[in-house]
Amino acid sequence: MNLRERKKLATWRAVRNAAMELLAEQGYDATTVEQIAAAANVSRATFFNYFASKEAAVLDPDPEERQEWQDAMHERPADEPLWDALTAILTGWCTSLRERMPLQRRLKAESPAFAQTAQSFGEQFFADLREWVFSRTTQSDRLTVTLQLNIALAAINTAYQTWPEDEAFDGFLQRLERCLLQARPSVQY
Repeated sequence: MNLRERKKLATWRAVRNAAMELLAEQGYDATTVEQIAAAANVSRATFFNYFASKEAAVLDPDPEERQEWQDAMHERPADEPLWDALTAILTGWCTSLRERMPLQRRLKAESPAFAQTAQSFGEQFFADLREWVFSRTTQSDRLTVTLQLNIALAAINTAYQTWPEDEAFDGFLQRLERCLLQARPSVQY
């Protein structure tokens, strides 16, 4: 990464951090783009060069994050059972959200507007995961691997939906691990 790219990334992260801090402190509805820009020491126009909205400042993945999760997928051994690989990848991805997920969840509960926007959170990750899963299988295996993938995604949703409001993020991770363990297929693929 050259100097210009490093500066852009540093600015992106400064704006993200300012947004996270202000939204955590003031809430979604009380926080404005102008406040976020001022806290990050950038102009409103610069904010919009990096993010389409204040929601995006909390929901968009870090510019390096996609490459990290793609690397995590491709580093799984080719002979590893699919469920074991999915468990490792999904647990790792959720762990990487430690700083954002609790705030995102709180903002969803506080603001219907944010909750509506947040429905698309993780779309790129899940699309990359599907592509990776299908790249490991033949067309004849598609039914089984699609079922395993959908069950694994249901395990994440179940862990998230049953995560008590007053429980720490580590509690969510424990729920996720429990859900993935309980959903583990008896026949490994």
